Amino acid sequence: MLKQMKYALLTKLRNPSIVFWPFLFPLALATLMYFAIGQMDQADFETVPAAVVVEEEGEAVDSFLPFVDAMDESSGLIRAEKMTEEAALKALEKGEAEGIFYVGNDVRLTVSGNGFPESILQSVLASYQSGEEAVKDIARLHPEGMQDALEKMKEYDTAVNQVSLGGTTIDGNVQIFYALIGMACLYGCFIGFGCALWLQANLTALAARRCVAPVHRLKLILTEFGAGFLVHFANMIVLLAYMRYVLKLEFTGSFAEMTGLVLVGSMFGVSMGIFVGSLGKVGEGIRIGILLGISMSLSFLAGLMDASVKDAVEQHAPVLSRVNPAALISDALYCINVYDAPERFADNMVILIIMSALMVGGAFLIVRRERYGSI
Repeated sequence: MLKQMKYALLTKLRNPSIVFWPFLFPLALATLMYFAIGQMDQADFETVPAAVVVEEEGEAVDSFLPFVDAMDESSGLIRAEKMTEEAALKALEKGEAEGIFYVGNDVRLTVSGNGFPESILQSVLASYQSGEEAVKDIARLHPEGMQDALEKMKEYDTAVNQVSLGGTTIDGNVQIFYALIGMACLYGCFIGFGCALWLQANLTALAARRCVAPVHRLKLILTEFGAGFLVHFANMIVLLAYMRYVLKLEFTGSFAEMTGLVLVGSMFGVSMGIFVGSLGKVGEGIRIGILLGISMSLSFLAGLMDASVKDAVEQHAPVLSRVNPAALISDALYCINVYDAPERFADNMVILIIMSALMVGGAFLIVRRERYGSI
């Protein structure tokens, strides 16, 4: 069996078509996400122009105008100009202003779109409203201290950090990278799919020779599974080391435990590919589409595109999270790097192992019943 696994391994290493999606694509995606998301705090934003229309004189005017002026001086996010309503509407229409603040008894905001500049103006209004009484008192009693007050408000905002019970700081963006590792494990399905094709005698000459050999079908499947698993496990080790030591993401837990996790995750990815690839009556293109759709859908539910999706699934459909391998891998990474939850980590590992065994067993039951009238 070891000799058969050796040649199966050599066959895969000499086939470049199975390298891109399981190996190069996750590396490239991790790099792009790192620069797009991981460095977001270093991004520079342009000043957003806005118009201010005074509907009637009052306390809100005396407090809001100094507030936006101080906001401009301290952060440069917004540049507000006092205008008549007619001039403000024209400026909004021409794109010279991204929004209009109407100031009277209260402050209202009118925008013409739903983009990033409009979101900044809405955030400015929300900041003013959240501390409206304090801002009014400062504007009335100590208008010269408005900018200092804004700086103090910023310091308060950054003084609150979300931490786990173990004291580890939680970065909201790290969930996306955990889900990325789950997706990369599932992409082993493309290697497993290639393994399944080399077991079907009507597809390749190599598979035809193997199927007429006096070798038990289960032994053939385990040989292909073992070779595919070794290739993908090596892929995952490279990806994990790259994300931790090159990109320097917040993977502060035990690297040995993360290695054990991606080992089990690689097993599941390859076994899923073998199972779907063994569905001989389904076209090859359809089977590839099934694998891609399953892997990306499960990764989305694990929080790959939006970290809040995983929390929503956990809250409203927790059973789905318990059978979603990408979510299990992501959750296990939380157990390693953030939470002190060895029991939950062990549960996730056991579920992944059981699902992998079921996939391999299902592939065997399908392949052992195949018969060929002619090849």
